[in-house]
Amino acid sequence: MANTKSALKRAKIAERNRLRNKAYKSAVKTLMRKYFSSVEACTANPTTELKQEVAARMSEAYSKIDKAVKNGVLHPNNGARKKSRLAHKHKTLTA
Repeated sequence: MANTKSALKRAKIAERNRLRNKAYKSAVKTLMRKYFSSVEACTANPTTELKQEVAARMSEAYSKIDKAVKNGVLHPNNGARKKSRLAHKHKTLTA
């Protein structure tokens, strides 16, 4: 347990930040998983609706990754790597 008021405050802030970071990382993983599943569905049966869904999912994932990087939850290189994986998967879909 913290011995001083400042240590107690830092412990509270660290816990708050840990929960926020966990939520961001979980959301990024979920959006990436949804994107990859929609890409798989689109490759199996390419239709215009599925292609629009893939584009929408990619946009959502990019947005969440960028916000996580901006807030310091993810390292910039980690965010860039995740976005690169999304783009690579999209490139195989269009090819």
